[in-house]
Amino acid sequence: MAIYSGVMEEITSYTGLSPAAFFTIAALVVVVFRTVSAMFVSPEDFNKPPVAAAVSLNPNNSSSNNSSSFLNGVLDQTTTKPVQLGDITQLELSAYNGSDPNKPLLISVRGQIYDVSSSRMFYGPGGPYAMFTGKEASRALALLSFKPQDMNDNLEDLGPDELQVLEDWEDKFIEKYPKVGKLVKESTTTEQPSQSGEELKKEL
Repeated sequence: MAIYSGVMEEITSYTGLSPAAFFTIAALVVVVFRTVSAMFVSPEDFNKPPVAAAVSLNPNNSSSNNSSSFLNGVLDQTTTKPVQLGDITQLELSAYNGSDPNKPLLISVRGQIYDVSSSRMFYGPGGPYAMFTGKEASRALALLSFKPQDMNDNLEDLGPDELQVLEDWEDKFIEKYPKVGKLVKESTTTEQPSQSGEELKKEL
């Protein structure tokens, strides 16, 4: 009892408040603190891993205006196992452009096809870079281009700097996305041998 009385006297001497007023104010401070904290973040959120990671177009130059504005995106943490497709043509690749929600999102870089479905917010329909999906994008990546005519594998007229940019991006795709197939040329139909003059006479 003497300890309790001593504590009450110390509170009054240090704060100038009666013990009842001091504890009332202390309780209000705790309630206000918890209420305000809950408005911004819950305790569980402190332990959650980040749900997104930024990607810049030029992985070796974060200060490049072209690279940062060209291919910045969000990688969500999707864990769907990619399906291996093997060799497919450009026509077949175009079916994986996001128009069918049941199909993965695919992009070809130097003939190697990557499943970028883990970045659906980035490459999927309505995404800022959906134009790359379902296409061979080597030239566009090398030139940092959005032009439809650059969505191909023509690298013949590119210089060393542009080819280096493409190589950097190829390394980034290898690191970030699973390889699921290879782009092959359209198969050409075998022409039927022409009939000889004698065979044509027989048919007539």
